[in-house]
Amino acid sequence: MSGFDRFWQDGDSAENALSWTQQSLAAPRSAYIHVPFCQRRCFYCDFPISVIGHRKHGDNSPSIEQYVNLLCSEIAATPSFNQSLETIFLGGGTPSLLSVSQLERILDEIDRRLGIAKDAEISMEMDPGTFDRAKLRGFLNSGIDRVSFGAQAFQDELLNVCGRSHTVADIYTAFNLLETEGVENVSFDLMSGLPYQTHQQWKASLDAALALNPVHLSLYDLIVEPKTVFARFYRPETAPFPEAEAAADWYRLARQSLVDAGYAHYEISNYARPGFECRHNLTYWHNQPYYGFGLGATSYVGRVRFSRPRTRVDYASWVKQYVKSGGSIDGDPVSDVDLVLETFMLGFRLATGLSIDTLQYNLKPKIFERFLRSIEPYMRKGWIEVNEKDRHVRLSDPEGFLFSNVVLADLFEQFDD
Repeated sequence: MSGFDRFWQDGDSAENALSWTQQSLAAPRSAYIHVPFCQRRCFYCDFPISVIGHRKHGDNSPSIEQYVNLLCSEIAATPSFNQSLETIFLGGGTPSLLSVSQLERILDEIDRRLGIAKDAEISMEMDPGTFDRAKLRGFLNSGIDRVSFGAQAFQDELLNVCGRSHTVADIYTAFNLLETEGVENVSFDLMSGLPYQTHQQWKASLDAALALNPVHLSLYDLIVEPKTVFARFYRPETAPFPEAEAAADWYRLARQSLVDAGYAHYEISNYARPGFECRHNLTYWHNQPYYGFGLGATSYVGRVRFSRPRTRVDYASWVKQYVKSGGSIDGDPVSDVDLVLETFMLGFRLATGLSIDTLQYNLKPKIFERFLRSIEPYMRKGWIEVNEKDRHVRLSDPEGFLFSNVVLADLFEQFDD
């Protein structure tokens, strides 16, 4: 512990500290809404979705209309804590397949039951080719003020390899619509580590995205999940996927390119212009409570986590029982150990890291000392940094972020008892 003597001190650190227990029991201020419909299933996707094809949209698909009815029934039965929501995120799936009237119904039900703050951030995932000007205007008039835009790559051959339903031309057409309609808060999603992807293609995608100058970018390295099309086609971490060192170099390249362009690397996979960090996702990374609604969605309320069924048939049965019970659920209480481990895992995803005062306030002295001993080897490697001025401990950027799984696996092993 000697290497930490200058970074922490005995005494009362409660003045600026946050109780993890109190936070876990606070009223949720965020809600995630799952819209599980897509035109086709991407080859890397393991989310609970339903494929409706290219010619069906929210205003003429009975499946979507039936689902919206179920979703609104679930929301209406949910107990309220009299705390207006400060963030809402419609994810999927492809929420932009909803009709404007369906979106309005969902948000109206949320507002009636839980309340939406006047300055709430309301995000919606939108895919190129799934909305036109009229629909976009309807979404914006309904309250959407942030768009998470699924570009993924700027090469048609890579989009085809991934099973995406849009083209590069669709990306530019859709982004032009967003820009013309004055949508400033736009986030771009890009993926690295795709099959057959080259260094030049990754750099070209970064350059193309930066040329459009969105205020936020989310960059994800492909993970081959079981039961996906990719898992059937290929073996993970072998050709045609890039080698691990190449993927690490691409991460370093992206970080340098975006930081040089003026973006803050505020989370392991996310970059933003000042003031445009995703408020909703910060709820997750700060391990704060949130509602989840819809197929497969997870809630974290009253220090209980609960996931809904992942098929539409099972979800429909669950909603029926949920309404009948008056919004009662039997979830999994988060133990003290899990609360600590989740806080480590999520907090280390952020560039700000974890507050030393808050750690010291929430952990018993011997446990706090164990934490310090556990991370000291990674300080010597340069993967963990401690800032004396703001009294935070964080993973270094980019090397600490690149080896975050190693650091966290060690912490989990140290604290799992």
